[in-house]
Amino acid sequence: MAKLSIRDLDLTGKRVLIRVDFNVPLSKDDTPRILDDTRIRETIPTIEYAVRRKAKVILCSHLGRPKGKVVTAMSLRPVVDRLRELLDHVLGEDENVGFAPDCIGDVTREIVMNLEPGQTLLLENLRFHAEEEANDPAFAKQLAGLCEVYINDAFGSAHRAHASTEGITHFVAQSAAGLLMESELKHLGKALNEPDKPFVAIIGGAKVSDKITVIQSLMNKADAILIGGGMAYTFLRAHGQSTGKSLVEEDKIDVARAALDEAERRGIKFLLPIDHLLADSFDPKANITRFEGTGPFPAGLMALDIGPKTEKLFAAEIAEAQTVLWNGPMGVFEFPAFAHGTNAIAKAVAANEDATTIVGGGDSVSAIHKSGFADKITHISTGGGASLEFLEGKTLPGVEALTDK
Repeated sequence: MAKLSIRDLDLTGKRVLIRVDFNVPLSKDDTPRILDDTRIRETIPTIEYAVRRKAKVILCSHLGRPKGKVVTAMSLRPVVDRLRELLDHVLGEDENVGFAPDCIGDVTREIVMNLEPGQTLLLENLRFHAEEEANDPAFAKQLAGLCEVYINDAFGSAHRAHASTEGITHFVAQSAAGLLMESELKHLGKALNEPDKPFVAIIGGAKVSDKITVIQSLMNKADAILIGGGMAYTFLRAHGQSTGKSLVEEDKIDVARAALDEAERRGIKFLLPIDHLLADSFDPKANITRFEGTGPFPAGLMALDIGPKTEKLFAAEIAEAQTVLWNGPMGVFEFPAFAHGTNAIAKAVAANEDATTIVGGGDSVSAIHKSGFADKITHISTGGGASLEFLEGKTLPGVEALTDK
């Protein structure tokens, strides 16, 4: 990796500010509970690494969109207990994780300066200050004043040039990637720059407009691109097929047609669904009709999942791959009746144990966890928007700002 890693630095006795992504979903009741602690668990190795090297560990994160105001329901306070439990488990001792009532200011600074080597402190929500998202230099300088070393382990926020991801790096001597950030860059970077061949990309989700830049970027790398989800029906319309009431972006049909022509010109397999599960309404209890072929869909019906023949077609392609990248579900997987296609792809990706398999994007990550195959995947990306922008070939401000090796 071209950037400094936490492994490259001497942390002993130093105040180390780690930007983490603790933007976890919380329950809406009077005593908020964490509904999914994945983002906390993913950064535990970095925190453990720093604690074991007797650093004075300071953690900062955002949560939700409080728009620069203190919103009690978006406090990071509920994270402390879960963080303590997870650190207890890996360190084998009682961890007294502290909590600061703010992320800047005299009180916070005093708490930070009293930290002992090996202790951990979580700061309150960065976004309680509008200056965070505005990348305000004065705010960034205050954050930098808390530490001697800055570590960014929040890949999911690396595509944003905020005070805690980009601005702070201008006021510290050394900025480095945490272990999670390092893993994200390693796996996604290899898939983009030097994938083992054959390289199969599976792209799903609702809209062509959300993924077309990714598809265009992958055309330079992939041997096969498999398209599912709502976006497939814009591509099928570009092929001239009538798709009933299925989701179609009318203004992207020409873009889809151009992508199909480009794939053909380059000799890239560009596979679209050959059969579909159609519904008479967007409803988990909708009446379902299976349809295959290139003829027009029955009037009034919409496609909400790929069909069994498409599952087999895609699975056969995945089985031959040495690198598999999956971003986006194959159907409306939130509805059990239309989750089968996504689960079938998850099973096929997990079954190819010889390949490097990468799953990225929020819905894909949810799907792989729901499917029960998460432990079979080489790398599951924690960054939705960040992983998409990385795959598009864009520079991520939070990565670019780190110190070069």
